[in-house]
Amino acid sequence: MRDLAKAAKSDGVPSRTASRARLASNAAPLNATRPSNASQAPARSSRVVSSQSPAPTRSRRRPRANPDGGSPNTHRETRRAHAGETAEDYVEAIAGLIERQGKARVVDVARAMGVSHVTVVRTVSRLQREGLLVSEPYRSITLTSAGRTLAENAFRRHVIVYEFLRALGISEDAARVDSEGIEHHACPETLLAFARFARQAGKHEVIPAAWLDALEIQPRSAKARLGHASR
Repeated sequence: MRDLAKAAKSDGVPSRTASRARLASNAAPLNATRPSNASQAPARSSRVVSSQSPAPTRSRRRPRANPDGGSPNTHRETRRAHAGETAEDYVEAIAGLIERQGKARVVDVARAMGVSHVTVVRTVSRLQREGLLVSEPYRSITLTSAGRTLAENAFRRHVIVYEFLRALGISEDAARVDSEGIEHHACPETLLAFARFARQAGKHEVIPAAWLDALEIQPRSAKARLGHASR
């Protein structure tokens, strides 16, 4: 073995001991200090939150916005107002049928309202539950005291709006069509102003003074009008 080592040394081949010594000399010392420059240190991930930073505050949940900017309560009142419009139209049509021909059948109401027989049956059932009319199988429809009052008020509003539009110079056909929609959304304060304007234009006989007195004692706000229409 000694002869082989001597031969290897003489041939220029490094021995295992010499290789280990060379590796040890090239290795960095264990007690070498780290670089003091902070820029040489690897940057921490941005996801790490410092312990000294304030805890994130929870934001209040905002109500869901509507496309037209209205609040949910406004849309709810509008839906109830539309239901009130249907009730007023039906009781007014039924009252007119009873006045003209003495009775109001489902087929007559469907023809007057321009809707199907099934639609009238469903609506009449709802109005009966609300105490506005009475409907029995194979008999004509009759209005209760509350139904007759609602029909009378709806008729007065229709006449006031129609005569107000006519006093402005609106044609008969346009006034007849527009009054059907305006009458459901005008509050007592607006209707009172319409009635006074129409009376000043010469509609005293069509709009009695008693109608104005009845409007003056009613709640004058638009909110009260919506509440009345939602019954």
